Amino acid sequence: MHAESTPPDWIPEGGGPEFATRMVGGVPRPSPAGPAPAPPRAVDVPALIDGIKAGDRVALARGITLIESRAQVHRAAAERLLNALMPLSGNAWRVGITGAPGAGKSTFIDTLGSSLCDSGRRVAVLSVDPSSPISHGSILGDKTRMENLSRRPSAFIRPSPSGGEVGGVARRTRETITLCEAAGFEIVLVETVGVGQSEVLVREMVDCFLLLMIAGAGDELQGIKKGIVELADILAVNKADGENRIRVESTRLEFERALHYFSISDEAWHPPVLACSSLSSEGVREVWAEVERFVRHANATGQFIERRHSQSLAWLSALLEQGLHEAFAAKREVIALRRELELEVVTGNVSAPYAARRLLEAAGLIMENNKPQ
Repeated sequence: MHAESTPPDWIPEGGGPEFATRMVGGVPRPSPAGPAPAPPRAVDVPALIDGIKAGDRVALARGITLIESRAQVHRAAAERLLNALMPLSGNAWRVGITGAPGAGKSTFIDTLGSSLCDSGRRVAVLSVDPSSPISHGSILGDKTRMENLSRRPSAFIRPSPSGGEVGGVARRTRETITLCEAAGFEIVLVETVGVGQSEVLVREMVDCFLLLMIAGAGDELQGIKKGIVELADILAVNKADGENRIRVESTRLEFERALHYFSISDEAWHPPVLACSSLSSEGVREVWAEVERFVRHANATGQFIERRHSQSLAWLSALLEQGLHEAFAAKREVIALRRELELEVVTGNVSAPYAARRLLEAAGLIMENNKPQ
């Protein structure tokens, strides 16, 4: 038995056989039978703790996923996991690697990490990938450029989305470093997004800050500016291979001269400028030798422990700011008033500072008598 068909409404009345389209009524979908879907399983925190302590990379990956979760139901489990593993952290060297897009950071880390694994070290790589401001998604493709390192059993590579965070790092990079150290990794390499002069937040998370550059990309002019170059402990000009060697050496000398114009916080340490090639591995061992020399210097001068204390305080400040922002945005008194004031600001009826003060008053963060007379 054929279902009854009707012509669509766009066919003119009296249309001939050239209009052959017909509409057939659909079949209603039956409601799904069977029991309701089971609720998500609770996180087995003790199993994650034991696995991470044993150096299990699968457990470490699951632990990082739990730490990175924004779900409220995961907050308590993530905090228990972190508190249990904190006593096991702090024994690794934390090295931040930054540079403009195209500087070859991932390839450099692949070469450097493989060399460190060959020498018997356990290496963790935390790679931060930029998130789209429109779709909020990330490709997380840096791991594909670390083909050699990803095959090493003593290496762990974790790409994470930046999630809109500024400073070139991900939202939970500090916590992830702690988990990697608790898993027994001796060196943690943090690769930043690669956004340029502004990605200095990673400097507050690492013991040694390495800036990777390339020749002929305008970096020579950037070298005389205050900013990320001034904060670097070691500078390396990458891609010193083939016909590019001469340009790389010229760039290296330019940076060496530019560093003389900077005010150096540590008079006893002058950041070296080296040349290297990630493809041929030439100069990469020398770069790591400078990292080791810097760590020895920092330990001898007490700078190493000072940086670790600063890292802990910066972590606390970041969490306080994040918590205050989330608590502020969740207040009922703020939600309705915010919509109203946003409209007033957009139409130009009130200024943004006035609207901000009204919202802070509604949240109870400032007293009404603090407003200007």
